[in-house]
Amino acid sequence: MTDVSPVHTQADKPAAAVKPNPIISFEGVTKRFGKTVAVDNVTLQIQEGEFFALLGPSGCGKTTLLRMLAGFETPTEGRILIDGKDVAPLPPNKRPVNMVFQSYAVFPHMKVADNVAYGLKMDGLAAGEIKARVGDALELVKLGGLGDRMPDQLSGGQRQRVALARALVKRPRVLLLDEPLSALDAKLRDQMRSELTSLQEKVGITFIMVTHDQDEALAIATRCAVMNRGVLAQVATPADLYEFPNSRFVADFVGSVNMFEGVLERDEQNEAMVRCNELSAPVYLDHGVTGARGSTVWVALRPEKIEMHKRAGGEAPKMEDAPAGTNVVAGVIRDIVYLGSETNFEVELEGGRRVKTFRSNLTRYDQEDFTWDEPVWLAWHACSPAVLLS
Repeated sequence: MTDVSPVHTQADKPAAAVKPNPIISFEGVTKRFGKTVAVDNVTLQIQEGEFFALLGPSGCGKTTLLRMLAGFETPTEGRILIDGKDVAPLPPNKRPVNMVFQSYAVFPHMKVADNVAYGLKMDGLAAGEIKARVGDALELVKLGGLGDRMPDQLSGGQRQRVALARALVKRPRVLLLDEPLSALDAKLRDQMRSELTSLQEKVGITFIMVTHDQDEALAIATRCAVMNRGVLAQVATPADLYEFPNSRFVADFVGSVNMFEGVLERDEQNEAMVRCNELSAPVYLDHGVTGARGSTVWVALRPEKIEMHKRAGGEAPKMEDAPAGTNVVAGVIRDIVYLGSETNFEVELEGGRRVKTFRSNLTRYDQEDFTWDEPVWLAWHACSPAVLLS
């Protein structure tokens, strides 16, 4: 059967080192622009040493929340605390945070070293200390020896490193990142994900990143807050967000998912059963749902949790012939997309509903070959689906 244990990535690793005291606290924070509520009564704590991601679609309020923390916007209601102190009276330059903007905001007329030194000069530091700290910051972001270059002589990734160095050189308690990788091409974005993680571990300060890219958040963050229409939909580790979403919105936004509406017909402590109109067989679960029997629920099933096999003679499988704890339905392959490392399939079930599944191409030479319009059966273990009440 498919391995259905929770996915553990490097994003889980730093969590054990996180200190138990919050460095950032949002207490009932609301922000209105006229009649528009951009952030709606958000209460959230971010721990010291975390790499925290604010994740959500455009217009969900994540950037507004970050800008209020930085001091560029003022909450309509509520408080924002840094190290237990209300920062409402403090202007942006007096707060122990620094921000890297989506556009990097690197001064085009200044050399790299002067860009990095700019904030320290505004603070009136001595020339010797500025030179030493700028050199350290450039080495930290792997730009040592490039201090005399102009920004237009750098690649996109290098300009982003300049922006990071300029923010880190002031030694903030918290670094704020607004869509930090969105301007980079796909290959460089993957490289910078790893570099950001390594950088955060080296400097040991709290990073808070805003992104709409779910893969980016899952790959980098120790915890994520998914936002929708100004409110927090769920706050959890990347693995828990993916494996145990608390709503249809989170399940659909974080990763690819097959969603089926159904009725909860059985709900015991160690098993449950949901009947879905779009599936020819009930969905059996090896755990309870804690919902009212007869209520409407939604079954969320990730594509990688589904096994696909040929149907001998085109016949549909029988539940009694399936392995114990396995759900089985019949279908026909309607689409195949080859993506190099994996192949994606769309399988049409009886009644017309299409289900997404995929398989790794790591061992493709000893796997079954599939083609368009081929009858297949799909199977998933009873522990694989998430059942959502809203």
